[in-house]
Amino acid sequence: MEDFWLYLKLGFDHVLDWNAYDHVLFLTALVASYTFKQSKNVIWLVTLFTVGHVLSLALSAYDILRIDTSIIEFLIPVSIIFTALYNVFTAGKSKGSGKINLLYFVTFFFGLVHGFGFSTYFNMLAKSADNIFLMLAEFALGIELAQILVVFAVLLLSFLVQNLFRFSKRDWVLVISSIVLGMTIPILSENWIF
Repeated sequence: MEDFWLYLKLGFDHVLDWNAYDHVLFLTALVASYTFKQSKNVIWLVTLFTVGHVLSLALSAYDILRIDTSIIEFLIPVSIIFTALYNVFTAGKSKGSGKINLLYFVTFFFGLVHGFGFSTYFNMLAKSADNIFLMLAEFALGIELAQILVVFAVLLLSFLVQNLFRFSKRDWVLVISSIVLGMTIPILSENWIF
């Protein structure tokens, strides 16, 4: 039971680590255009991100696939920038089912990327684990709980800004996505591989 809390906390802290706030930036950009009424879609997106994240950790922990960390460290800010730019270009437009399906696929892919970014540290822990699969499940639960907390905070902030300060949804999405872009561009320049 002690290991359960350890790995759950590790997953929770992984998302909410202020020294590595890329996870929060990605989630903020991902759900900026959603409302509480669309919680079902948001939960699916967040869960797909978690599944991708844990799948890449499993591929790495079981030594099935390893990817150069410099590529991953470059792709993480690219994924955040892509998501924020997607919001900028689609702000105020209705989401058709094709766009949502594409967003689900892209979210899963970016979950894979973000998982590989944490895999080196996770693999060091996995060497001492009795059951890697159980460790992954406990870690995934921590990730999911932290992500739901971040998503709730973003949706609540969105609700308050749009209803108390009378921002239009379009303006909210443009402002929050621009802030995410502004915070992510320096991360991209630090990890530029070309």
